[in-house]
Amino acid sequence: MHTPIILIGPMSAGKSTIAALLADKLDLPRLELDEIRIAYYKEAGYDEIEASKIGRSEGGMIKLLQYWKPFEAYAVERVLIDYDKSVIDFGAGHSVYEEEKLFSRVERAMAPHPNLILLLPSPDLDKSTEILNARFGELLMREIGKVDEELLKVNEHFVKHASNHKLARIVVYTEGKTPAETCEEILGKLV
Repeated sequence: MHTPIILIGPMSAGKSTIAALLADKLDLPRLELDEIRIAYYKEAGYDEIEASKIGRSEGGMIKLLQYWKPFEAYAVERVLIDYDKSVIDFGAGHSVYEEEKLFSRVERAMAPHPNLILLLPSPDLDKSTEILNARFGELLMREIGKVDEELLKVNEHFVKHASNHKLARIVVYTEGKTPAETCEEILGKLV
């Protein structure tokens, strides 16, 4: 089997849960790109003070996501070099790019990796959005005490954006399956 195993998809798709199960079954290290991304971003010139200002401005979350894009592409390139024998779950934004130049960089970095798996609840993208935003809304209520409609719109964008579908070599639909069943399905599809 070729490693790494890379899980992509929108927020609340189950990437972290499935990554943990796969890493355990395959006895591979597990890595959450969101946990280490800032160190990579800083290598590429990321400015935390600027990011904080952007985040506090009007329309801050959307502007912040746009500011992150070149740093996300760099992080993808680096993580695939540094963690070649791992199960890696990408943050939702690390596989979605509006700019063709950034998407091309990420596509080149991922090209040698056949085990690139997109997780979605359903092939129906509207249904996937509904399911994932219900999960994500519950998570936001627990963590911050409110549902952030702007973040739900961002997640819908992640569900419907073509980048994930262009990058994925394997698509796994999770609706009606337990995490263990999803894990077993993925194991059966790995190259």
